[in-house]
Amino acid sequence: MGDNLMSLKNIPLSVPNLKGKEIEYVTKAIETEWVSTAGPYINDFEHEIAKYVGTKNAVACQNGTSGLHLALMTCGVKGGDEVIVPTLTFIAAVNPVKYVGAEPIFMDCDDSLTMDPEKLESFCINECEFINNILINKKTGKKIKAIIVVHVFGNMADMERIKPIADRYNLWIIEDATEALGTYYTEGIYKGKQAGTIGDIGVYSFNGNKIITTGGGGMIVSNNEDCLNQCRFLSTQAKNDTLYFVHDEIGYNYRMTNIQAALGLAQLEQLENFITVKEENYYEYQRLGIDLLPFRTNIRPNYWFYSYITKDRDNLLNNLINQGIQTRPVWKLIHSLKPYENCWSYEIDKAIYYYDHILNLPCSSNLSKDDVATVSKAILSY
Repeated sequence: MGDNLMSLKNIPLSVPNLKGKEIEYVTKAIETEWVSTAGPYINDFEHEIAKYVGTKNAVACQNGTSGLHLALMTCGVKGGDEVIVPTLTFIAAVNPVKYVGAEPIFMDCDDSLTMDPEKLESFCINECEFINNILINKKTGKKIKAIIVVHVFGNMADMERIKPIADRYNLWIIEDATEALGTYYTEGIYKGKQAGTIGDIGVYSFNGNKIITTGGGGMIVSNNEDCLNQCRFLSTQAKNDTLYFVHDEIGYNYRMTNIQAALGLAQLEQLENFITVKEENYYEYQRLGIDLLPFRTNIRPNYWFYSYITKDRDNLLNNLINQGIQTRPVWKLIHSLKPYENCWSYEIDKAIYYYDHILNLPCSSNLSKDDVATVSKAILSY
């Protein structure tokens, strides 16, 4: 079947679009010899990201994973604590919980693929006690300190319902918005609020497959200056005295380089155009008969990834790959992976369904209409 439908070229899943001022800015960084973890582009990139998402400030870091690690430490999560996390996510959203010695509690998703607020509330009510302003897991006796909310594939988690739950039980909210830069509410109490700016701390990623990229790199945002200052301090080796190299705490080498920031500035200038193209391609798939999973109706998503529901995931996946069309299933659920199989997972069922049925289709911001037509024809001809 695949031999008769071979596409004329390879169509990747999600690759960078580097057609702006990337070479100009990176060249300037090299010419001025500011190439490492200091330089004007880092400060400029932090400022422009904060301005774009509407927070007081931002802290550039090595990647989204390091940003989540710093966020957890800044929120005071430590060994013996527990953190509520989704099971349907990339493992980098959960591993930092282990970095700080805490344990994850896995939560199911709803039809947006993000954390189910009904099950989150049910867990807090039925499985926990709230004593002296601290949420205690009745089964383990441990303190639950925080929730990591992941905005999956550019969709927005239901923050209108999750935030009051966190407030009621005195839980920090860390928003993993690594896939959702540019997604924001268009109505409701958070109208105009960007993904990553509603909780206590938000984290973005600029990995090579994200909507904008610095090759690697990440960004931490918050309206809490104390949190940001602590993240910045820990990310620069916890240096108390920059001249005499005094370090009173264990720190980390988690800073972004000036070259990466130069690349990021050029990418950020194109972000809204990238979103426009991705939205057009999302609806072009729909027009051609490919029924993609919808985004929330009360948001402007960034349309980062397109999710297609199929009853024959693996066979369709292999068929498309044989035609030069890169697709992938959704991540294997984290609670089922070997490092986490003994952790508590709470009423996981919908995430299992989506794991079994989702294929992500090509969605790059430089994807052409002909590419969309080729992918659509291959799926409909299967």
